[in-house]
Amino acid sequence: MENEIIQVSGGEMLEAINRSEIDGQIATAHKFPRDIMQCKKNMVALAAMDDDVAYNCFYHLERQGKDGKTTVIEGPSVRFTEIISACWKNLRIAGRIIANDGKTITAQGVCHDLESNVAYSTEVKRSILTSKGYTYSQDMQVVVGNAAVAIAQRNAICKVVPQVLIASVVKEVQAKALEHIKQTGVQSQWKSCVACFQVYQVTDLMLLEYLGKKSAEEVTAEDIQKLAGVYNSIKEGTTTVEETFKKPKQQEAIAQQAQAAAESAQKKAEKAMSRSQGKTGTAAKK
Repeated sequence: MENEIIQVSGGEMLEAINRSEIDGQIATAHKFPRDIMQCKKNMVALAAMDDDVAYNCFYHLERQGKDGKTTVIEGPSVRFTEIISACWKNLRIAGRIIANDGKTITAQGVCHDLESNVAYSTEVKRSILTSKGYTYSQDMQVVVGNAAVAIAQRNAICKVVPQVLIASVVKEVQAKALEHIKQTGVQSQWKSCVACFQVYQVTDLMLLEYLGKKSAEEVTAEDIQKLAGVYNSIKEGTTTVEETFKKPKQQEAIAQQAQAAAESAQKKAEKAMSRSQGKTGTAAKK
């Protein structure tokens, strides 16, 4: 019995090592618990320490539903969730690609709060097809995959860290960013904004149309902040230029054509009904 050889499989050994690592991390988290108010102060301080960082801390999306109503979606950006996770502490975060079927890439993000033992896993799908139906090149698939992983991790972090805290910090950072826009001048920030969007071949006229403004003089500080959120959404891969600036215009044109066709059909029906009633009246007189 003393010389008996005990075989341990590689899978069991790896599982034991991982469990030991996690147990050690949990013990460390309980030994050094977070101070919630201090965490919040650190988040605001880091996010607002630089104007460019503050502008990059949130995203802004607008989606038109089937009923024609526009839904506004706002939240913390990928860069901001990096600040949140660093300040919240005691988090275990991971991300990976779990599927690629040649049409879409599926990324998984995982976040585990070692102190509260709350864990979430989220998945994000991204298309890897061109507008003509061709599959992206290998390099582009890597780019899309990295963006999908970053977004999946962001979503997982936002599930674990209390939303009430994130919303409060976002509000403070947005207020500081808005104050900076007003101090430096709206028109100056507008020029910078136009220059940033030119990288994505978005013109100043497209931006004005998106904002519903006729000229640059009508643009407000709130509009600049909104465009900063849109820019972050495109840069992170949450949305695309086509979805934001081109598709809504196409949908509006289609809706107008459908409405015009419906009105034309109604007028034709009314004329036909009028002629029918006229013939009926003439026949009755005879």
